[in-house]
Amino acid sequence: MSSLPAKVVVLGDSGVGKSNLLLRFVSGDYRTEHTLTIGASFMTKMMYVCDRVVKLNLWDTAGQERYHALARMYYQDAHAAVLVYDITSRASFEALRRWLSDLREHAPPDLGKFNHSHCSGRQQGRPGAT
Repeated sequence: MSSLPAKVVVLGDSGVGKSNLLLRFVSGDYRTEHTLTIGASFMTKMMYVCDRVVKLNLWDTAGQERYHALARMYYQDAHAAVLVYDITSRASFEALRRWLSDLREHAPPDLGKFNHSHCSGRQQGRPGAT
């Protein structure tokens, strides 16, 4: 049975948990240590959706400012974007405006957008804590 490819880019500031979120989604694993993504990393996951096999091509982009412009090249041909922020960091939440603006300017106009909050292991507060 052939699969339908779907390209998904995952965006957000550095340290918000994008890589761990994808690792949990793809393999069920979770890492307690934090490692920075350099440029981007790639994972795949096969799923059944409405009796069809969909191959999700998941692009985990680096959140550091110096790689922000590189993230734009991953927007091309993307079907969806997931915007991730850390619920304990107001700055990461406010940065979503910049990521969304960048998507509107550089991504395909029919791109699906999803928002996901994530607690990156810090339990001391809610948005605005840092």
